[in-house]
Amino acid sequence: MSRRSGILEFAVLGLLRESPMHGYELRKRLNTSLGVFRAFSYGTLYPCLKTLVANGWLIEEPGSAPEDALAASLAGRRAKIVYRLTAEGKEHFEELLSHTGPDTWEDEHFAARFAFFGQTEREVRMRVLEGRRSRLEERLEKMRASLTRTRERLDDYTLELQRHGMESVEREVRWLNELIESERAGRDQRRSPEAGAAQQDTSGDAGGLPRHRGTTPPDPSEDTK
Repeated sequence: MSRRSGILEFAVLGLLRESPMHGYELRKRLNTSLGVFRAFSYGTLYPCLKTLVANGWLIEEPGSAPEDALAASLAGRRAKIVYRLTAEGKEHFEELLSHTGPDTWEDEHFAARFAFFGQTEREVRMRVLEGRRSRLEERLEKMRASLTRTRERLDDYTLELQRHGMESVEREVRWLNELIESERAGRDQRRSPEAGAAQQDTSGDAGGLPRHRGTTPPDPSEDTK
């Protein structure tokens, strides 16, 4: 399984954990909610769905409205298939959700993981955020070293492009620092008896998220590689 197909399977399972959907709805949600999948097609989605069904993680059901199925039959069209997460699929997704290995820090995988942070335990979120920050700090150090070595040989435009790439990475590191600080503050509040009486936890312990400012992850395609 390629890394990208693994990320797609993770995202499909996560979306279907929220509610059953047919293929069109899934593709729309993947494109609008998860920018990392904005360029993929039905030719990519349906083989993924067939694999998940074959693994026992999804089941296929006819559309919920009988009149829709009748209309499709009379028109000679196939009724829409709705995909529903099985108990085994939910368990598998929860296993994936608890994973915090180095692949979760990479650009595309991190974006998908962040989209489901509302379903993720606080300690797992912290490990993923800290791992991502460490990965970007390593990348930033290499970019600075490369710029120092090659600065004299670069023309103004290439130099400006390299600076732009560094600024994009620096911006994401600052964003991660804010998130990590907020997660820690939320965890400290939860452990405080006074704050615990005043603040009610939601599923996934999302109370640490800084809701007063934007929390959309910076696009990793913006010269962060």
